[in-house]
Amino acid sequence: MPDATPSLRRALRLGSVVLFGLAYMTPLIVLGTFGIVSELTSGATPSAYLLALAAMLFTAYSYGTMSRAHPVAGSAYTYVRRTIDSRVGFLVGWAVLLDYFFLPMVIWLIGATYLQAQFPSVPFSIWILAFIAATTCLNVLGIKVANKANFLLMAFQLLVVAIFVVLSLRHLVATGGSWFSATPFINGATTWGGVSAGAALAAYSFLGFDAVTTLTEETVDPRRTMPRAILLIALIGGGIFVLVAYTTQLVHPGNFAEPDSAAFQIATTIAGDVFAAVFLAGLVVAQFASGLAAQASAARLLFAMGRDGVLPRKVFGYLHTRFGTPVFNTVLTGAIGLVALMLDVSTSTSFINFGAFVAFTAVNVSVLALFLRERAAGRRPRILPYVVVPVIGAAIDIWLLVNLDSAALVLGSIWLVVGIVYLAYLTRLFRTPPPTMDVAEQVEPASR
Repeated sequence: MPDATPSLRRALRLGSVVLFGLAYMTPLIVLGTFGIVSELTSGATPSAYLLALAAMLFTAYSYGTMSRAHPVAGSAYTYVRRTIDSRVGFLVGWAVLLDYFFLPMVIWLIGATYLQAQFPSVPFSIWILAFIAATTCLNVLGIKVANKANFLLMAFQLLVVAIFVVLSLRHLVATGGSWFSATPFINGATTWGGVSAGAALAAYSFLGFDAVTTLTEETVDPRRTMPRAILLIALIGGGIFVLVAYTTQLVHPGNFAEPDSAAFQIATTIAGDVFAAVFLAGLVVAQFASGLAAQASAARLLFAMGRDGVLPRKVFGYLHTRFGTPVFNTVLTGAIGLVALMLDVSTSTSFINFGAFVAFTAVNVSVLALFLRERAAGRRPRILPYVVVPVIGAAIDIWLLVNLDSAALVLGSIWLVVGIVYLAYLTRLFRTPPPTMDVAEQVEPASR
């Protein structure tokens, strides 16, 4: 009799996983937030991205280590639950929900804001509903359909980024400027505090290398593919961010009248109104691609928690018999996106980095816990990847966490308190562990 247990379908290889991660990161976001980071760093935006990249690489390595040890969906939630404690895992998963739940909404909100600015006669709600409907349909149909759409969207987005860099360099030549200068990295107004604040904000752009771990059970040969994909996503994304920030800072050292729309000002400066229109199209496409990946990841995190019984299993652990996707979770994340009709970008984004840095810290600590477990079992794991890297990664993540603005810390803390109350209910005042379900880690053999 065939096994009736629902399972995700393995269809993604290294290139596809990397594309999903880059789409989640949204390479064009470096231009969307360029003016704000430039103001924080006093014209040293690429330095902020270099610092953020260095920080993220340590955590990315730890994610790779854990994805190799536990090749199942669930990301930080699963890693902490399986290496530290189920209660702690629950709270980490609860914190991560801030990121996964609100990020698709923020992405759709930003895209709709761009479009409304260009087409003010169209109601804002129409753009929000269009984003939600399109991405939800693609994600319900299945990961293969979403993957094909994602490839085309990423190709266009990267093309716009490349054109922006080339036109920036051409503008420098036309105005007698130089392609090579240390000024974008350090100038008379640069301070460590400013660059640190910029790095804390720039770290938001890197969200995505961790999110692809939720696709582990749909990845071919995940023990080998996922660690490589995570590092590649961080390196490629970080390289794009630093390059674009560098060339853009060369064109415009800073002092923008409207920091939120600085990229539009620069696009018009380097190539006129026609390219500004193309740039707008690129930003909208970037937001759509990112929303597609973000919604897929959110739905799969809910699936992992539902399958383990932390959330109602019949609802959140359900997979559609035909499409093999967590349909209810996908629709739910789309419905949450409707909250964007009542919020602005600054309020909604205040949640995201809090949950991300909590998850990043917890994954680094999970590697240390795995190290101790391996030693207790008589094995001798290497010190560098299992101790040095996670210790540095955790220290940096905590530093970034405490440097968030007060609104993010307050709202994030409130969310964690709500999670603790729900955990107390699930565990009968912490006397029993949260509901769990042993899931066989069936890893598909490496392809030949």
